[in-house]
Amino acid sequence: MKLHELKNVAGAVHRKKRKGTGEGNGHGKTSGRGGKGQTARSGGGIRIGFEGGQMPLYRRLPIRGFNQKNFRVEPVVCNVGDLAKLDESVTEVNAEVLAQAGIIRADENYLKVLADGEITRALKITASKFSAAAKAKIEAAGGEAIVA
Repeated sequence: MKLHELKNVAGAVHRKKRKGTGEGNGHGKTSGRGGKGQTARSGGGIRIGFEGGQMPLYRRLPIRGFNQKNFRVEPVVCNVGDLAKLDESVTEVNAEVLAQAGIIRADENYLKVLADGEITRALKITASKFSAAAKAKIEAAGGEAIVA
């Protein structure tokens, strides 16, 4: 099956409701908007969370906690299995080498190595952080894990 062969199920597509085309169709005159008022006007309606002038729920509830998002730095994750895919000529690995290989983005420099996958050759890896299992796998393969 290809994209151009797809078809809707019978009854899935409905004719567009034609409003305001006279009283005979049942959707003329006010076109299903009721009588007068704010919601009957074009562009009218009340904003989300408005409770008719009553203090809205999001303002009645107390503010709790503190989350300082602007200083948090998320590490770029690289797995041990990704390091094993590098070219055989590479012996020293850092963020620049991984960026050139296309494993991480070039503008990232806070790198954390995780233990998913296997590594069989000795590599000297420089990163900001290592998980304990990743460090153990790297050292078991005869490599070195350097925290920069």
